[in-house]
Amino acid sequence: MSAGLKALLERLGVQPNKALGQNFLTDPAAAAAIVADLGAGPDDVVVEVGPGTGALSEHLAGNVRKLVLVEFDQKLAGYLRERFAGEGGVEVVHADAARHDLRPLYAEGPVKFIGNLPYSSGGAIMKRFLDPPTPVAEAVLMLQREVAERLLARPRSKSYGPLTLRVGAWWDVEMVRTLPPEPFHPRPKVDSSVVRLRRRDAGGVAPFDWRTFDRLVRVGFGERRKQMGRRLPLEGRGWGDLCEELALSPTARAEELSLADWMALARAVDPHPLKDLPQRAEEIFDVVDDRDEVVGQATRAEVHAGKLKHRAVHLFVLNRRGEVFLQKRSRLKDTAPGRWDSSAAGHLDAGEAYATCAERELGEELGVEAAVEEVGRIAPCEGTGWEFVRLYRAEHRGPFRWPASEIETGEFFSEEVIDKWVAGRPGDFATGFLECWKLWKAR
Repeated sequence: MSAGLKALLERLGVQPNKALGQNFLTDPAAAAAIVADLGAGPDDVVVEVGPGTGALSEHLAGNVRKLVLVEFDQKLAGYLRERFAGEGGVEVVHADAARHDLRPLYAEGPVKFIGNLPYSSGGAIMKRFLDPPTPVAEAVLMLQREVAERLLARPRSKSYGPLTLRVGAWWDVEMVRTLPPEPFHPRPKVDSSVVRLRRRDAGGVAPFDWRTFDRLVRVGFGERRKQMGRRLPLEGRGWGDLCEELALSPTARAEELSLADWMALARAVDPHPLKDLPQRAEEIFDVVDDRDEVVGQATRAEVHAGKLKHRAVHLFVLNRRGEVFLQKRSRLKDTAPGRWDSSAAGHLDAGEAYATCAERELGEELGVEAAVEEVGRIAPCEGTGWEFVRLYRAEHRGPFRWPASEIETGEFFSEEVIDKWVAGRPGDFATGFLECWKLWKAR
């Protein structure tokens, strides 16, 4: 340990906490190399977890658009505020990173995540920052070498398990470097590894229900060396039939299935009736005139191709705190794929009433029932896709059960966060939602 670090810790009254897994990086060259691995530039927003005395932070402050430092130790958080007080764009948050609210970061755009994660809570922090939904698009993390090996493990290996699959489902992982104990204070008893993670494009993966996937993996690895046939919650499906359908061995153990196998199993087990149907081109809609009176019918494909006026509903579902649930549309959707949208939305079927459609969409897209109340109406325009839209509100705190083919993920957001997000990054949203949000704010 350098004399400078020792004196600083003594002045702050900070003793490295073994229970928290605190190990301070003392090598400036190693710190600079790790920051370089992130490739952060002047337009980037970076969140650093566990900055400690700022070994990594000093290479980021002033070199990125915004730097958010999340530090659990109150004394260290106070020191960081003093150290970077004159540096614009640095925000210090005294918080438990495993519980830190990431939602305000959506307004900043895709963010980068870096950290020397404590050995004791690294898994919980990764879950918070990497599980969907997340604003993080890229990360460089220093971890206990054993944990890094678990991220990169292959089937049938000792390290292969739930962490491998949970992270691998959404992230490409690369080992960047390994550090011995010497550059740290106190010196850990094991090596540390630096890994780089890049979020995988969901468009290259067949949609699957994340919650079903997670439940299957947790149960499957509960007794990793036992055959899975009698353990998994199969939602009424027969294990033998599933094995034949997915080309799996009936005697398979959890550690023998690849990530692709687990994803396919989650898709097969998912009981949602619309899991494979993002939309049907042959659906029949009413075509209407400028007064919203029916003048004929046409298929979904014909209506959209011809920009014919038709009818739709949007719903904003609020929880008890007044937050609005937003869904992220599946990459399979024919309009606005991968963008954030209203809680639920959909076209009226031919002959269907607006309120009836709103109740139906609430059940089909979110799997819940609730009273719906009309908020207002929007005339056809380019933003709505030439739809007459009626906006409804409902109250429900979830949990929701959505079809993976239509919705990738979802989250409740405060109006303040949505306002900032819409103002700063309108391209993140479906245009129909933007029209509805204007109405909602002006109501």
